[in-house]
Amino acid sequence: MGPAFIACVAYIDPGNFATNIAGGSKFGYTLVWVIVASNLMAMLIQTLSAKLGIATGRNLAEVCRERMSRRSSLALWLQAEVIAMATDLAEFLGAAVGFHLLLGIGLFPAAILTGFAAFAILGLQRWGFRPLEAVIAVMVGVIGVCYVAELFFANPPLGTVAKHAVLPEFQGKESVLLSVGILGATVMPHVIWLHSALTQSRIQAEGDEQRRRLMRYTRIDVIAAMSIAGVINMAMLVMAASVFHGTGLLNVDSLETAHKTLAPILGGASSTLFALALLFSGLSSSAVGTLAGQVVMQGFIRRRIPIFVRRAVTMIPAFVVIGIGVDPSRTLVISQVVLSFGIPFALIPLVVFTSRKDLMGVLVNNRFTTAAAVVVAGLITALNVFLLYQTFTS
Repeated sequence: MGPAFIACVAYIDPGNFATNIAGGSKFGYTLVWVIVASNLMAMLIQTLSAKLGIATGRNLAEVCRERMSRRSSLALWLQAEVIAMATDLAEFLGAAVGFHLLLGIGLFPAAILTGFAAFAILGLQRWGFRPLEAVIAVMVGVIGVCYVAELFFANPPLGTVAKHAVLPEFQGKESVLLSVGILGATVMPHVIWLHSALTQSRIQAEGDEQRRRLMRYTRIDVIAAMSIAGVINMAMLVMAASVFHGTGLLNVDSLETAHKTLAPILGGASSTLFALALLFSGLSSSAVGTLAGQVVMQGFIRRRIPIFVRRAVTMIPAFVVIGIGVDPSRTLVISQVVLSFGIPFALIPLVVFTSRKDLMGVLVNNRFTTAAAVVVAGLITALNVFLLYQTFTS
């Protein structure tokens, strides 16, 4: 176990904080079902990505380069780099806001601290993949503990939460925008590319039986990690719905406002837990986003730049946003919508390749898996098209 826990960090990154808090405060428990549906999709998608790496010994970007035309491959690489930039922006901003809220320092000094911490986490790779996996898993655990405690403070109506977990509905155009943001923050395109790289050479399976066995354990890894991420996501939205929407605060669309408002309602400990969870979320997901960018570049164009150089370059947009005073929380929400539009470009090739017997061998998708994956890809694409229609015709 381990690769899915690195991937699951992307499902509880600062973008999730922004979209879930905005969704919970404005629409109460209405959008809980979006998180449930997104997480089920995520389990399927990450299983397919991991399976591609195990079956072929190559990651998704490498398979695209080998099996698609050069023009198509380059186009996919360019959009994947744009998605990686949006990812890095969201995650670095979130960690900086976490330091800002926890330590009470300015955003710019907080961003500098975030940069040092991000380099330190990436530096763990020199001792192999296990230390990085362990640190990421601990961070996921800390975020989970913080939100379990938040739910204890908030004491939400569990029956109402359960009802909205299975009852799909929207409340106007803004709820659709936030739903797409939640989807983009949950089913993250960059970890669709990354997960196949995490499994492609981690354990070398010899023969079909070992591949099947490794795949069985990989499914356990994915289900466990994504379930934890799903529960944390639900806890974010439920906490916002219970604390903010339930007390008439319908426009808490900023992380700073959420942090400031929690203290008088639930006590100082709740706001500290919120800031700590946000900080660990930003730091861990920032490292994972940088790894994904490296995989995409190496896979598509066979070029690799030092990972610390990539991290330094991808910090620049976040420093610019902070320096010119753009609202970081709104930037986070918009970045998640951008990510949602990148999902089909990673998901459609993944479904096509994992359905090919000549490529996957004994791990090829069965008909039910392929049908489910096609439905997921179709739903995500349709939701994005509907959002465009709503945006440009209103």
